[in-house]
Parts: sequence; structure tokens; C-alpha cells
Amino acid sequence: MYTLHHPLLMLRNRFHFSRVQMIAIGSFHSKQTMASAAGTLLAEGKTKEIYELTDRPGHVVLQSKDRITAHNALRSDEMAGKAAISNSTTEMIFEYLGRAGIRTHYVASRDDKSFVARRCEMIPIEWVTRRIATGSFLKRNAGVPEGYRFYPVKLEIFYKDDAAGDPQWSFEQLLATKMKCGGRDVAQLEVDIMMKTTVCVFELLEKAWASLDCALVDMKIEFGVDIQTGEILLADVIDSDSWRLWPSGDRRLMKDKQVYRDLAEVTPQALETVKKNFAWIAEKVKLFSRPTRGQVVVLMGSASDMKHSSEIKATCGGHGVVCSLRVTSAHKGPDETLRILAEIEGGHIPTVLVAVAGRSNGLGPVLAGNTALPVINCPPVSADWAAQDIWSSLRLPSGLGCTTVLSPQAAALQALQILALSDHVVWAKLKATQLNTWIALKNSDFEINKE
Repeated sequence: MYTLHHPLLMLRNRFHFSRVQMIAIGSFHSKQTMASAAGTLLAEGKTKEIYELTDRPGHVVLQSKDRITAHNALRSDEMAGKAAISNSTTEMIFEYLGRAGIRTHYVASRDDKSFVARRCEMIPIEWVTRRIATGSFLKRNAGVPEGYRFYPVKLEIFYKDDAAGDPQWSFEQLLATKMKCGGRDVAQLEVDIMMKTTVCVFELLEKAWASLDCALVDMKIEFGVDIQTGEILLADVIDSDSWRLWPSGDRRLMKDKQVYRDLAEVTPQALETVKKNFAWIAEKVKLFSRPTRGQVVVLMGSASDMKHSSEIKATCGGHGVVCSLRVTSAHKGPDETLRILAEIEGGHIPTVLVAVAGRSNGLGPVLAGNTALPVINCPPVSADWAAQDIWSSLRLPSGLGCTTVLSPQAAALQALQILALSDHVVWAKLKATQLNTWIALKNSDFEINKE
């Protein structure tokens, strides 16, 4: 199950132990420590080892080493403590991506140097996403100045072959190989899913690093096929060997492995600097999954609007955002409406208000006229009077700025998008939801059209 097949290079049929990881998971599990018994060594690379789990079929342990390498292992050094730093970074990143909704390999932490993951057959392609031109891209694209920004991001792929120096491939070359991994064809559907996921993963991590005033310049990831489910999953580790990071967007402040690559001479002092940089990254990524501070408050005209309002709350909760329900009528109790509004504003929490009021909607306009918080009208219009009642939400006095959305789910999503402007965690969940919707549609189209 661990051979990487390549139809055009079958004579080589070599095993890329240097970067193979037999890992992946279909869905995210909350942080936990798993004391499973590690069995046979399945693969060993330059910086990690993979063991089977004797008591969990379909799972492996991925254990990091205290070793750092560069230039295709032409430079290699021991670095005490690196294994724990790299493992911590990887776990935090996969937990962040998992909470957002990305399909990854991570199952649970095992100890400070290893974690449990699902066993995969790796697809021997390295997916590289670039926001800023630097490094090898400049050597391969003469004339492009360092610092050139790609909009949208630049996506490249490299075939993993140490002997050949991991040559860059076109997407057409990848499709032409008719590669098969884990019993699954790596065809147009699979390539499209990996392309879309690669960009999404980069954007999620770029946004997270930006919240800490650090630019994610570029990064590499890999995918594997779960040997039990056949699903393509984000695999491999994501640590300080996976990206370039420039704090404050300044190349001179870089914290990633490029510092090690650029060393004229490897000294104990230089290695300690690299180690401190890696430790800095490991601490920073712990901040990625901070709790969401923003909230949505639904104000309904009467308790009879509870079903409508509960749908809004459920959608918000599914994205990790607190949603409170209040009952107040701007017609029958305007003083209480304004008191509740003052209570919300006094909490100084980023808030989006959703007004749920049928018939003559005075609630939304009254709220909009007395607060600077964003207000969304979501009236529960009836089939008999919708054409008449909706105008109380649409035609407003001048100076009022509240929008109108009929669907409770759409109202919740709009509220979440507003909060996402200043919250990378909410933004990540929305982006991952969009990705998963896209993948589901792609798979559905494939299923109904396959022979």
C-alpha cells in the first residue's frame, strides 16, 4: 500500500521515504492526547518517521526528528528540541484548518513529538502557492522582480523525485501520467479538488498570519488518499519547513527555514537562532484558533417568530459565533427596544443586529436609526401578504441603512460576513464552507456523468 506508482516512470518505482507521510483524516477532532501502541516502522524520512498503530487499523503515528535539512539534504544538522517544536506547529495548524472545515489528516496528539493520523498513500506531488515572488521562482522566471505580488495567487506543482531534483510539472503533465494512488485515479476531478483546496488552505493561513502582522509569502502542501475511504485529504506536515514568513512584510525579518538555507556557515550560534525562530512560529500559531469575539443578536417582534429566528441562530452557531435571541416590539414597546439596544452597545462587543418582524416592520428601521451597528432585516413574510408587507423593510426613511434578506440562513451568512471583516476565524469558516460546497457540487456532477 505504500508504493507511489507513476505510470511513465515505472522502472524507477522508487519509494520517496524522505517526505512520505501516511496520514489523513476525514473530519476534525478536538484536541486530545491519544496513547496508542506504535508498531512497525513503515517509513523513515530525513525529518520524520511513520509507524503503524497496532490497535487502530487504518491509522499511523507520525513522529518528528531533531534534524533539519536543506538543499535536498545536502545540508543536514541535528537540532535538539526541533522535533517538539515542529510537531507542535503542525498540530496547531491542522487543528485550526480542521475547525474551519478543511478535510485534513490529523486525528489527535500522541506526545510532544508525534501525533496520530489516518494512513494514506501519498500523491507524489508538491503543491506550491505563492503570493510574493521570491526564491526559486525568480531563478525560473528571469526579469520578475523580488516582491512582485500575485493576484490571484500563483499555483505551481512539482513532482516529488529526489534524484531528479523535484522537477516542476504542468497540470497537463500531471493529467497525462494517468497516476493512480490508493486505488484512485488522479484525474481531472482529483486535480481540480486539490487545486481548489490548495488555494483555500493558503488563503486561510495567509489571513491568520496577517492578523499577527506577518506575511505568508509562499507555502507547500501535499495530499494523500485514505487507504480505507479513498478520500483525497490534506496530508503531510505543515511546519517551519513548509512556508516563508516575513513579519511586517519585511524580508529582513524572516523567521522560516530560509534563514538556515542562507547560512554561509552552520555554527551552534546560527542553529540556535534558527531554533528560536521556529519556536517563535510555534508560539504564534497557537493564536490562530482564538475564540471568536463577535456576536449576532436577533431581535424578534414576538415569540411567534421563534422558528424563523432559531434558524438564524443555528447557522451562526455552526460557524462558531454566539447568537442571542431577544423579543421586543418597536411599535408596542419602543422604550424597551431602545433599552435592549443600549445594553447591547454597552457590552462593546462587535455585533450585528438582525431584526425579525413581520407585517409592518418598524423594528429594523428603529434600530438602524438609533445605532451605528449594522442592522439586517429578515422579515418572516407570509405567502398571503408578502408582496405588501415587504415594503416596510425595503422602503425606508432617508438616513437609515439597514438591508433586507428573506432567508434566515442568508441573513445569518450576511451577518457572519460582516463579522469576518475583522475576525480571521469567522472568515476561515466561511471560506472553508464555500470550498466544501464547491467540492460537493463537483463530486455530484462527476457521479451523474460517469459511465
